[in-house]
Amino acid sequence: MDAFDGLPDPIVVDILDKVGDVKTLLRCSSLSKRFYSLVPQSESLFLRLDHVVSTESPPDSPVSNFLKSLCKPFHGLFSLFSKPTPTTNLSPVIPSKILSRFDRIKNLDMELPGGDVSLEKGAAVKWKAEFGKTLKTCVVVAFRSASTVSSSSDGESDAEFVTGLKTRVEWTINALMAASTRHHLMSRVVKEHKEMESLVMHERGGEGTVVMKSEGLKEFRKAARDQEVEERVEKKQRSVVPSVRMSMRHAPSLKLKSGICLESATLVIVRPSQEYSDVGDDELATEAFAGSCMYGEAVAALLKRSKNTVDMNSF
Repeated sequence: MDAFDGLPDPIVVDILDKVGDVKTLLRCSSLSKRFYSLVPQSESLFLRLDHVVSTESPPDSPVSNFLKSLCKPFHGLFSLFSKPTPTTNLSPVIPSKILSRFDRIKNLDMELPGGDVSLEKGAAVKWKAEFGKTLKTCVVVAFRSASTVSSSSDGESDAEFVTGLKTRVEWTINALMAASTRHHLMSRVVKEHKEMESLVMHERGGEGTVVMKSEGLKEFRKAARDQEVEERVEKKQRSVVPSVRMSMRHAPSLKLKSGICLESATLVIVRPSQEYSDVGDDELATEAFAGSCMYGEAVAALLKRSKNTVDMNSF
């Protein structure tokens, strides 16, 4: 008998919680009968998923459908969205099977492969979405390029505005599709682990984050129990995005205090259209990127800009 064998079970479980990594814990469970019985009691876990299967999205792109219904004067833009957008297709069975050995999960942090949002060279998009039964909020920050040399003018022509609008809408919808895919991915895990109080899914490259808090998890389980989940979810391998209102702010050229200049800098705050309210938008956007210096500074600057709102139907 060594010193570790003399530790009470609750302390060992607390140590296992500090380890957190699911793969490491599953290996530990094979060390002894005691570990085999204690590992499933871990409450705080970190799971990294590497398996990705790329598929093509349906021919009728939500981006194209949305612009056709919204921007009737801009028919010339629609052909730009005719190509299918690659999406990440991960089965909810995968994380469910991996986590099946654990029966007391309260906090789950997941790292997922990124690369869902197709971008031109130099462009960047970061987003953070919160879900319950369906989307609650989503904040998107994006720019076309970053450099130390700013453009000569902060204005833009009508043609540039139209092109910029198309790009901003495309960025936002792609982010929403990526977020709803991740929400669907964890549907079985959320239903099976009823003690879970916090779920955070983030992408390896830092592009996006999905959060489900305690109330959102309860709301999702109740909806699943009441069979409120739509058939479209299973067909598209993602959750249905409800009708939303997008609050957009942008700057053709945004110079940060660090000297970096962001071209076509964009901030989009998305909320469901039903019972829409923009109260708390500034705090929501600021909190979403509080830990990122460049993006946080960009958010603070863009919040001072005038905003335009765009409504989008469910897809």
